[in-house]
Amino acid sequence: MKDLIDALPDLRERLAARRELLLANAVMFSEIPSHTFEEADRARFMMDRLIEAGCHNVSTDELGNAAGIHQGKSGKRNILVSAHLDTPFSRSVDHAVSVSPNSIMGPSIMDNSLGLAAVATLPTLLEQLGIELNDNLVLLGSTRSMGKGDIEGMRFFLDNNQLALRAGVLCEGGTLGRLSYSSLGVIRGTIDITTKRGATGLASGGAIHILNRVVTKMLEIPLPQDPVTQLILGSIYAGTTYNTASRDAHLRFEIRSEGVGMASEIYEAIEGVVAEANAMSGTKAVLNKVGYRNNVSINFAHPLVRSARRILKELDVEEHAAPSTGELSALLGRDVPSLVIGLTKGEHRHDYNETVEIEPIFTGLAQLITLLQAIDGGLCDVDEA
Repeated sequence: MKDLIDALPDLRERLAARRELLLANAVMFSEIPSHTFEEADRARFMMDRLIEAGCHNVSTDELGNAAGIHQGKSGKRNILVSAHLDTPFSRSVDHAVSVSPNSIMGPSIMDNSLGLAAVATLPTLLEQLGIELNDNLVLLGSTRSMGKGDIEGMRFFLDNNQLALRAGVLCEGGTLGRLSYSSLGVIRGTIDITTKRGATGLASGGAIHILNRVVTKMLEIPLPQDPVTQLILGSIYAGTTYNTASRDAHLRFEIRSEGVGMASEIYEAIEGVVAEANAMSGTKAVLNKVGYRNNVSINFAHPLVRSARRILKELDVEEHAAPSTGELSALLGRDVPSLVIGLTKGEHRHDYNETVEIEPIFTGLAQLITLLQAIDGGLCDVDEA
């Protein structure tokens, strides 16, 4: 590990000198609309980049995941390097990107066009740097990671993948220093309220009144502080105009918890709240579960975590250890030691003016490449710790 650590300053400088291809790919990924379930255009662009980089077995699967293999010298083992293709921005959003000397701004540049660019550009960077790995890199752009996608793309890939994976690294544009090695228990749900014409009682005031009552009762559900548990009300939309009682109202919410089974307990309490609303005359209330993650983790002392922490320390990057709510749970649930890392600093995540800083990107890439070298060299294997 010492040789890898000693090489970090030089690696960072050499990466900064090769910035143009990476930044161009990041901009082009960002300007391709790729809302969840609509990732086909980005997947094709991802495959084009992998083919140009000389990857083997470049293809998509039935769920639209784009994958290719950068062959190692021996090719006996495989490391997954992945970034998700989808974004929360619809095709109707202006996807134009603005590039300044110090930053890039545009929808999805942080989440997750920069991550995709890093994965797609990785084979070319390794070749230009003269870095050869023994292991194959399985490079993946995954679909359906957000919202109702419920990480279906990653789950489908893992269900059908024929290659034994030594480890996994999930790349996110932000934030540099992020280190996720555990997954929260998560349940995502929707509540849909509909009122009938001529409804009486509380329902006569419209669906917004009913939903307000439901939300009030949801917020009364006790949430433990230990284990940390959150109930997040993500969005509410309802009604049509000023002078007409709303016929329908809709809520999207998410439950997160560090405690095993706690998210399910809170969801059961919400089921009771919705059942009570559904019993009101003139009201139909429907609760749907649209996403689920298990609590799963690798140990803080795992060699993969230790190596990643040491690399961040040597790069003088402050470590931000935080549980993931995304695709990490699928990998850890299949006993693939994995991490989520961030590549640069940024702000306005999931806003139209999402912004990333350019200069820290090369520190993030140095982190990624050094971590892959450590995995390739056996420094992150439990049996060789």
